[in-house]
Amino acid sequence: MKLIEDLQSELHQKRNLLREATALVGLDGFVDKIVQPVDQRQGTGGDYLPIPSINAFGKRISEAAGKSTNIELAPVVEKLGGNGPIMAEAMRKLGQTVRYIGALGYPKVHPLFTDFAKNTQAVSLSDPGVTHALEFQDGKVMFGSMSTLEGVHYQAIIDSLGEGAFFEILDQTETLVLVNWTMLPHMSDFFHALITRVYPNLGPQENRRFFFDLADPQKRSASDLEAALGLISQFQSFGSVSLGLNYKESLQIYRLMGFSSEEPCEEGLRRIASRIQDYLKISSVVVHTQKAAVYSSTQETAYHLAPYCQTPKISTGAGDHFNAGFATALRMQLSPINCLVFAASVSGYYIRNAISPNFNQINQFLDLWKENRLS
Repeated sequence: MKLIEDLQSELHQKRNLLREATALVGLDGFVDKIVQPVDQRQGTGGDYLPIPSINAFGKRISEAAGKSTNIELAPVVEKLGGNGPIMAEAMRKLGQTVRYIGALGYPKVHPLFTDFAKNTQAVSLSDPGVTHALEFQDGKVMFGSMSTLEGVHYQAIIDSLGEGAFFEILDQTETLVLVNWTMLPHMSDFFHALITRVYPNLGPQENRRFFFDLADPQKRSASDLEAALGLISQFQSFGSVSLGLNYKESLQIYRLMGFSSEEPCEEGLRRIASRIQDYLKISSVVVHTQKAAVYSSTQETAYHLAPYCQTPKISTGAGDHFNAGFATALRMQLSPINCLVFAASVSGYYIRNAISPNFNQINQFLDLWKENRLS
């Protein structure tokens, strides 16, 4: 497959650009308890049949209306979670120097985040939230407890680091990644503080980049979302801004702009991404589904089919790995189509193996993809 060969060639030329790459990621943090809802239990431990789909799970819930029901949640794994930590760890594994600020445990770091905090010189501001992620063949449903995230805000960072140290960190950071706006009640205020108090006082940096991910803003009001998007647009005055969206998130913004829904086909995804990018006046927008992704910038729009996996080993964190791959590809200055293919490779490896890949593993994955031997 020539497209994969082209990516491998460009990676060979540009991978060294990551040696001096620096990123600061924040600001959430969750303990992810990944579970499967049990349909029928046949024995102890893992001897059960899971409810296969979100539709089947919804039907089970609906049938309990006016009565009651009991659904067992069989544990699969408990691990560090949150859009920020997952994305930061994936970026680190790919070779960037990554620092983290967020909700990893306070006053002591939660045991699940001990190694991560050490590897990212992390600053923790509060205890993490907790997510029960119910995984199905066709997606996932996540139930979150997040009151602890109210402790994540600008002043908490200044109290912990000092204003001078925080300014210095941002001045030395090429890529600032801010994710999970939806679940962080003070994130818009944090955006505003960066725009009005921090970046106007920092010197220009040629390679400064910003990457944002909203993380399913369905529960937030239209006015809140519109205000947040306006703030994200203002970061363009200080660097190159990219917004990462899954299909559901992109539709919410698309409708906010006054457009009707689009099907997740190539033409529909291209229209969504290009119109959002033009509306926000930022450098790029990337929209991904389970089967495809589209990249829209001021110069061009690229589209590519992803290596779809029918039976993923894990799906929670797939989008974060796509974003990590995309942000890393931007730092390597890959072509738009290769940004998509690389991001899809990072996510594709993760969902099949349940670990974040390094560069050697990505190359192995690309070889299998090129030879049509992916499962």
